[in-house]
Amino acid sequence: MNQPDLPLDVKLMTVATHALAVLFAMLCLVALGAWAVRHPVWSVKVITVHGDVAHQNAVTFRAQLATQMKSSLSASFLTVDLQQVKRLFESVPWVSHAVVQREFPNRLRVTLQEHEAVAWWGASGSGQLVSRLGEVFDASPDDSDGLPELAGPSAQSAQVWALYQRLSAELARLELGLARLELNERGSWRAELDNGARIELGRGSPDELVLRTQRFTATLSQLTERYAGAVQSVDLRYPNGYAMRMRGVTTVTEDPVNPTPKTR
Repeated sequence: MNQPDLPLDVKLMTVATHALAVLFAMLCLVALGAWAVRHPVWSVKVITVHGDVAHQNAVTFRAQLATQMKSSLSASFLTVDLQQVKRLFESVPWVSHAVVQREFPNRLRVTLQEHEAVAWWGASGSGQLVSRLGEVFDASPDDSDGLPELAGPSAQSAQVWALYQRLSAELARLELGLARLELNERGSWRAELDNGARIELGRGSPDELVLRTQRFTATLSQLTERYAGAVQSVDLRYPNGYAMRMRGVTTVTEDPVNPTPKTR
């Protein structure tokens, strides 16, 4: 038996009733979800720190991050911004990289990787260091004895550190320590040995600079056997040789206008 068609206004009221019922159910679910998210059981209770923490501890982290962490952790465990927490930990001195993870039900696990300082950036005690990855960071080491000095444009710190390693290895063959390596704004390199001797390396690619240094180290022993004085300064910018000044040793230059003693 066919049922009579309902009037149009009744059909519209039925559809509206169903829509309102669905909307009400959705609002109830949203409200329930919001209540559950804000429930104290989901608030972050503990942050555990793992990894490299040789230069940091819980006390220093609390002292340096207390204010910033309050705003970050005002959200619940489920909604806390992990990237923001990561940035906060990476803003602490010595921290190179941080990984932040949630641990059910209310803990955050932070794994840290610290910078490994290999040199000062600028003068000793400047407050800036160079990491093994060639990155410049702000910190003061517990023990700065023996750290060399690197200097130059900050964007080229990795290049300065890479060349330092190559030159240091070459000079170590003669038991000479490289105390400072500097790249100036004109692109010219200058080095200083741990005995105070200065070396002008000039411009060029890393391979060219290493080749000039090898030319110097290959013949230095011959000169020190002939001349007893210690090396005072070396100029490696000559195309086929170098000029060297030794303490207590003088030679007459061929240029009477420039009386600077030189030994080749």
